Amino acid sequence: MKPASFDYVRAESAQLACELLKEHGEDARILAGGQSLMAILNMRLAQPELLVDISRSVALSTLVVRDGCLEVGAAVTQAALERRPDLASELPLLPLVFPHISHIQIRNRGTVCGSVAHADPSAELPLCLLTLQGSVVLRSAKQQRILKADQFFTGMLSTARAGDELLEAVRFPLAQPEQGFGFREFSRRHGDFAVCAVAVVAHTQGLRVGVGGVADRPMVREWPLLEGSALDDALNEFAWALDARDDPHISAAARRHIVRRLGRQAVEQARAQV
Repeated sequence: MKPASFDYVRAESAQLACELLKEHGEDARILAGGQSLMAILNMRLAQPELLVDISRSVALSTLVVRDGCLEVGAAVTQAALERRPDLASELPLLPLVFPHISHIQIRNRGTVCGSVAHADPSAELPLCLLTLQGSVVLRSAKQQRILKADQFFTGMLSTARAGDELLEAVRFPLAQPEQGFGFREFSRRHGDFAVCAVAVVAHTQGLRVGVGGVADRPMVREWPLLEGSALDDALNEFAWALDARDDPHISAAARRHIVRRLGRQAVEQARAQV
């Protein structure tokens, strides 16, 4: 299929993009990488009257360290972040994750903020942002507001972004001393969306464990230091709390089993670095 007809504007600044969103409301969509949006348009699941293209905005293509976070602008591609020279020291979790995100051709076009804004529960970057306790910068024509990731994601493909707001940037907190990071994912083929993905931040006082691909959004648990059967029990409780459902691809019981197995593997990987 082909998309319904629409108007197109290239916005060089965040302010212009916000003014267009204010004027057109839900009839406008932001186009950055387009790797999720174009498929939706082609299937006519969305039929906006206006596409606002920010992909060539220099102002929205920044990657800067600010206030203890790496701030990623709305036009920054996943590949640009992946190739950042200091990424392994700044955000050690992300180099573990990027090889699992689709394929390099998609990462060359898809943006970090676009993946976060789309809020697919199986996508890796929303899971990482939530597990790292990151935040989202939202901008309208009148104001800017910052939401914690756990406030931003509200459900399946659903966020707290208002219709007149641009997701201007996301902020990933930089790694701290005595932290370790782990990541494990199961998908049917390399590059497919995750059936289950687990991200872990370990530190000397405990664990933060995030799971994607099971519930309607990524979910996170904070635990003290757990060993042996106590860790197994906590992972089992978490697996049941995600309320996995049977579907044509995999049973709920299998999803819970994968959460438990990948969870332990990711925890062990993270603990080995502390």
